[in-house]
Amino acid sequence: MNVAAIDCGTNSTRLLVADDRCHPLERLMRITRLGQGVDATGRLAPEAIDRTVAVLGEYRGVMDRLHVDRMRMTATSAARDAENRDDFFTAARRVIGIEPELLAGDAEGRLAFRGATAELDPATGPFLVVDIGGGSTEFTVGRGGGTDPDGVLSVDIGCVRVTEKFLTSDPPAPEELSQTVSVVRDHLEDVVRELPATKDAARLVGLAGTVTTVAAVEQGLPEYDRDRIHHFALTREAAEDVFRTLATEPAAQRRHNPGLEPERVDVIVGGAAILVAIMRFFEFDECLVSEADILDGLVMWIAAD
Repeated sequence: MNVAAIDCGTNSTRLLVADDRCHPLERLMRITRLGQGVDATGRLAPEAIDRTVAVLGEYRGVMDRLHVDRMRMTATSAARDAENRDDFFTAARRVIGIEPELLAGDAEGRLAFRGATAELDPATGPFLVVDIGGGSTEFTVGRGGGTDPDGVLSVDIGCVRVTEKFLTSDPPAPEELSQTVSVVRDHLEDVVRELPATKDAARLVGLAGTVTTVAAVEQGLPEYDRDRIHHFALTREAAEDVFRTLATEPAAQRRHNPGLEPERVDVIVGGAAILVAIMRFFEFDECLVSEADILDGLVMWIAAD
């Protein structure tokens, strides 16, 4: 029995197909920017829906080729914020055959935590798992090892959201960068108030495109290499260096950095600002980069059900 999980996020739409032992058969990611303009308008743009549904059509073909028996499709921050999410859900169901599940931030964080910590030794925890998305970031803390996390909090900071709100110049003006980091820090104060256990975490685990892109740029990877990215130890010094470099380059120059996908050029500075602010605030010298995340958690849930 092969299973599949699809995550329709604010910035990207991703697919994982695995066998019944959760061994990956295919991983795909496409930048679809479903959350384009949602923070300002409260609605999903028709062109963003069309881009995402077109990718879902591609994924339907992959799942048919791999004889997927069971699947689960989720939608996260952009869909949570959009009053016309049903327009997207109806179109997605028409292509895939099932309607996306609207995940609350808590459920999103728990699934990501399950996927990210499955391969980690609980003795090296507790872990603070940070999933930096396009519209929101989930903070989940716990010991892993298959146990439930101690707590989860989803906050409305993400690479697309902070870019559209604060980073309007090219390259971003110093005051725009300062404001972004300051706003993120204010949210982190809320995280500690709501989840005091985050201050006791021994290890930071970073998920999603921002974190993997910073790791790829730091290593100068000319093309995506999961083996070089998964469980890469990204130091705070390196993250700060990548952030400074990308933030001071105009987009036309920034796009030439090895490891930076063209579709992330406009939002990577916002995402890197979030990552750096987190590492500074929690005083982590290192972030363990994980390519295992909500998709892996979803596949585990399907296979175990």
